[in-house]
Amino acid sequence: MTNRNGSQLLSSPQPSVHVAIIMDGSGRWGVARGLPRMDGHRAGRAAVCRTVAAALEQPIHTLTLFAFSTDNWSRPESEVAELMRNFEGFFREDGPALVPQGVRLSVMGRRDRLPGFLRDAIEQIEATSAAGSTLHLRLAIDYSGREAILAAARRFQSTNDGPAENFAFLLAESAGESVPDVDLLIRTGGELRLSNCPLWEIAYAELHFTACLWPDFGPAELDAALQDFYSRHRRFGRIPAAV
Repeated sequence: MTNRNGSQLLSSPQPSVHVAIIMDGSGRWGVARGLPRMDGHRAGRAAVCRTVAAALEQPIHTLTLFAFSTDNWSRPESEVAELMRNFEGFFREDGPALVPQGVRLSVMGRRDRLPGFLRDAIEQIEATSAAGSTLHLRLAIDYSGREAILAAARRFQSTNDGPAENFAFLLAESAGESVPDVDLLIRTGGELRLSNCPLWEIAYAELHFTACLWPDFGPAELDAALQDFYSRHRRFGRIPAAV
């Protein structure tokens, strides 16, 4: 819905949106409780399940969760190994329960560096959930916004350039598939940065930062972020007409 100045009014009825979340603070959550960092990541997996369930009750058509950046490979080898197993557990145990609810799961990012057991789990849940049409749940694993843009730019140049839409298509291919741009980007954990997330997709996203650590995130926090989002005016670079 737009007003006469050309800006988008985010009012009822609320349009369905693409929400992306940088899930930050799981390790700190564990340490703050005197627990191993991995206990925080396991609690973060439970937060994913809560948030997906909450998203199914909201006007959200796509939910992108930024789970593991290419930069995260620099973490201790033991933590990375446990994270890979945690991801596998989500796809094999939690993912199938979402399929009857119409959730389609997909993974964006490089797969050549992921362990075989995780690649197998990803391929299985993607195939099992392919018909889902209620919510598209995307997890970014071994993903870099910069690397995705660079890879698309190289391919773009080799195809004799063309309109920007061609570049966007190549970029989407590198991410796995084309989806609508992100409308709302949420970052938990109190940090105020983008951390190499899907940079092209968030060009006009509204940003919402919360101090809530990811394992504590749930329906109330998602609803608060959406209410903040729907209270804003989105002009997409246009200048309001003089009254």
